[in-house]
Parts: sequence; structure tokens; C-alpha cells
Amino acid sequence: MLRWLIGGGREPQGLAEKSSVQTIGEEQIQNPYTELLVLKGHQDIVRFLVQIDDCRFASAGDDGIIFLWNAQTGEKLFELHGHAHKITAIAPFYSSDASGENNQLILTASADRTVIVWDCSSGKQIQKVSCFHSTVKCLTVLQRLDVWLSGGSDLCVWNRKLDLLCKTSHLTDAGISALVELPKNCVAAAVGKELIIFRLIDRPEGWNVLEVKRLVDHQDNILSLVSVNDLTFVTGSHVGELIVWDAFDWTKQASECNFWDSSLHTDAQPEIKLSQSPNETSVQHLTSDEECVFAAVGKGIYVYSLQMKRVIACQKTAHDSSVLHIAKLPNRQLISCSEDGSVRIWELREKQQLPAEPVPTGFFNMWGFGRANKQANQAAKKTQENTTMYFLELVGDLIGHSSAVQMFLYFGELGLATCSADHLVILWKDGERESRLRSVTLFQKLAQNGGSQLKF
Repeated sequence: MLRWLIGGGREPQGLAEKSSVQTIGEEQIQNPYTELLVLKGHQDIVRFLVQIDDCRFASAGDDGIIFLWNAQTGEKLFELHGHAHKITAIAPFYSSDASGENNQLILTASADRTVIVWDCSSGKQIQKVSCFHSTVKCLTVLQRLDVWLSGGSDLCVWNRKLDLLCKTSHLTDAGISALVELPKNCVAAAVGKELIIFRLIDRPEGWNVLEVKRLVDHQDNILSLVSVNDLTFVTGSHVGELIVWDAFDWTKQASECNFWDSSLHTDAQPEIKLSQSPNETSVQHLTSDEECVFAAVGKGIYVYSLQMKRVIACQKTAHDSSVLHIAKLPNRQLISCSEDGSVRIWELREKQQLPAEPVPTGFFNMWGFGRANKQANQAAKKTQENTTMYFLELVGDLIGHSSAVQMFLYFGELGLATCSADHLVILWKDGERESRLRSVTLFQKLAQNGGSQLKF
């Protein structure tokens, strides 16, 4: 039973119906999030959540306001006003002062063409930059170099004092939509269909940023960009292309572009479609661990093995609408949120191995392209027998928001934070843990009261 704990919380209205393909009953044994705290204050769509430390986070969105929250109690710590329009990017920035003490800061960019640095301890505005020619769409902190980057119609490099160190010439009106740090003082910038590699150079006479390569392998706009490790990064596009890149020489290591192919999915009902809507194939979000890439593609979620260079598990219809955010939890679990207002927890499990049937060999043939001879089928059968197959099982369905859930943050035992177009931030709590904490607090109060009475 779901419990609403804060009086300010309102009953969600117009909740999306559960998916006709994947549903879960009232008894969600593996879903610990049975209590929630509703955090109110925003006046428009809440698009961003960023973790400040183990128990604090910030939320921001289209109302231009930034709120700082306590993840344990749901307490509103600060309400930050300074932007005139919606927030377009946010990033944590840890800076050291002259005494060596670390300051926890956040950077926020807005459609008002400004970037503000905030002090998380005091809630005060430290500095504001207003020299941008276009909206800053992404912010990235390069902690090792003690600089941060802003991406818009050009790429700018700043130090912690907010001095502009260097910038590129005007790239495009569309601007940079995503940035990721690479080895050798390089960064990758998504600019429309292109991936541009820049190198940062720190010389005695000053900083410089140089364009070193343009990668044009994508057929449509790049929507997602994520670093896997020091060796690999991954991109995803609007038409369902996923490309795995070498982080050192920027060569293409592998690719996948058949996410929506019905021949892939044993979990879905057969469908007959003449064409695919771009929204059904769009790679909206990517995340990764050292072994796999987890992709939100259309309404589905996919697990792509970097070692095997193929999809090893998927749910083609994980939600009723597009999946906007996906992340990996401990214990082989994933969490996803969608435009349909739902948040779902999945567990990656091994399939029972059945006697293998001959299948085509090769990366593309295994999805049904081309023909293979008998010898190739026998080789594929042997490969299949030695390959562990997986599936994603729905183990939790968190229904609390009344509109599109934009993203979430996982705080371990403190729970989960979600933000939505319904103007709300929700903290999802482990009901058993919260009950134990309340019991301990109650016993402590009883013991204190009993002790006081004994003194009299």
C-alpha cells in the first residue's frame, strides 16, 4: 500500500493507465518504495535533478527557480532566484578556496542566456555570466583541469573564477546539445548529426580549444551521449542508431540500429507496421556500467552488451509512451521513467536455456538479414549454446506523478527522487526502513520521557 506522507502532497490526477503489455499487481514484493514525500514549490515543468552530496540535491525547470532539498527529510533548504527564463542545464561544481576547503557549488544555465554559480551551503549567488550569444544547452565540469565548459552555438572554456579562457568560433545555430569528457584533454560535442572532437590546450600564453575531428556516421540528430569508461563512449540518435566509439582514436567500434525490429523481441506480440514513427525509434537516453549500455529507445528499454556487441535483453513496450530516462540500480536492477507519468523498476534475469535452433550467423544476420548456409547455422548453434540469454522482468511500478516524469536520482537507502511536468518532485522511500526509523525514534523518546520521570 502506497502512503503519502507530506500534507502538502496532492492526489495525482489523470494518472496514465498501466501498460497493456507489462503490468504488475498490487503485491510488489521486490518494490521497496511504498512511501513517498511530495515536494512542492515549482510552478512549471521540473526537468532537472542534480545530486550535490549524499543527502542533498537540486531541482530546476521551466519556472527558472532552483530548489535545494534534503533527500532524507524532504526539507526545502534553499529557493534560488536569479534567472528570468527556464533552466536549460545544471551541473555540480566542486571548487577549492585559498584555505584548501572544498566548496560545493552548482552551475545553472538559462534561456535568458546567462549562467549563474550558486553556493550550496548558503544558497547565495556567487557570480553571473551574461556574455553568451545564444542559450547554453549543456554544462560540463572537467574537474581534473579545474575548468568548466558551456555548450551553445559555440564551446566556451571557463575557470572557477568564471574567467573566459577560450572559445570556438560560431559552430551552428542548432548549437551543442551534449558534451562528454574524453582522454588526452579532449571532449566530444554533439552538434546535430555530427560528433565534433575538441582538444583543450593549456599553454603559458593562455588556453586554446582546437577542433581535431568530425565524425559523421550518424544519419540523424544525436540525442544522447555517455562515457562508459576511459576507453569507450557511446552515442544514440533520433532514428535509433547506437554507436560505440573508441575514446582515444575516435573510431567506431560497434553499432546497433535494429532496436525496433520485431524479430528481436520474444516478449512482444507480433505487429504489422508499414513504417516506424521517429519517436518509436529515438534513443532518448543512455547510461552505462563497465559491461553494458542501457538504452531508452522509444517506449522500450534495451541492454546492449559491450563485450558481445549485441542486445542481450529488452522490453520493447516498457511504458505506454516514450522513455525519457534510464539508470542502473544495484542487484541487477534498472529503473525507467516515461512521458506516461510512470516510474518502473526492472530486474535483469537469466533465461532458462532451451535447446538451440539453427540461426543465421553474423551481427546483422542474427537479426534476420540475409541467408546463411548449413555450416554457418551449425556454428551459430554452438555459439548460442554457449551464450547466456537474459530478460527484463517488471518488479515495481511507481505511480505518483500525473504527467511526464523527466528524470530521477537514486540515493541508495535514502530512496529515489523523481521530477515531472506536473510541477512536483517526489521522494520515494523504502517503507520498511522508514517504519523502523520511526520505531527507533519513538522508543528513544519514550526512554527519554521515562528517564525524566524516574529523576523526579
